[in-house]
Amino acid sequence: MELVERVVSRAKNILLTPVTEWPVIAEENTRVADIFYGYVLILAAIPPVATLIGYAMIFGRISFGFGLIGAIVQYCLTLAGLLFVALVAQWLAPKFGGRDDLQQATKLVAYAHTATWVGGLFFLIPFLRVASLLLAIYGVYLLYLGATPVMAVPPDRAIFYTAAVILTIFIVFFLVSLVMSVFLGLGMMGMMV
Repeated sequence: MELVERVVSRAKNILLTPVTEWPVIAEENTRVADIFYGYVLILAAIPPVATLIGYAMIFGRISFGFGLIGAIVQYCLTLAGLLFVALVAQWLAPKFGGRDDLQQATKLVAYAHTATWVGGLFFLIPFLRVASLLLAIYGVYLLYLGATPVMAVPPDRAIFYTAAVILTIFIVFFLVSLVMSVFLGLGMMGMMV
């Protein structure tokens, strides 16, 4: 229960008071594995689970078995994509005057994704799914706010660093979406046979 309380507290703080939360995060000595096990694995499950519940159980647009496999694939691809984006954020930081630190880059990318993951709750009702986009946009702002305290990117270069990381996120998650579309498309074709 303590883990859940810590996750909820961190999510609430990063969403509601990011200006004061990012310096706290920057000073924490949290291993990459701990960020994943103690935060990412929990919150990254929200969108695929909400999609499974909304599309398979509430509205019946897909079968539960097919939806479960899709949720697992989406979850795994999201985790791999997040780690890749953290590696790119680490690599990019020195090019913008920041520090080359995977631990810090993982914190930045993971905690900035909080808004997107919480926005995944809108996937419970498929026609509200577009509302999750607003929280994803807020996630861009969170990334920008965290670039200076977490990655030591000078404030005058933070917007350019953020843009480079966001471009990477778009590319990675476009590829994830493409894989999911192919997966769902093939699955739907199999359901018609």
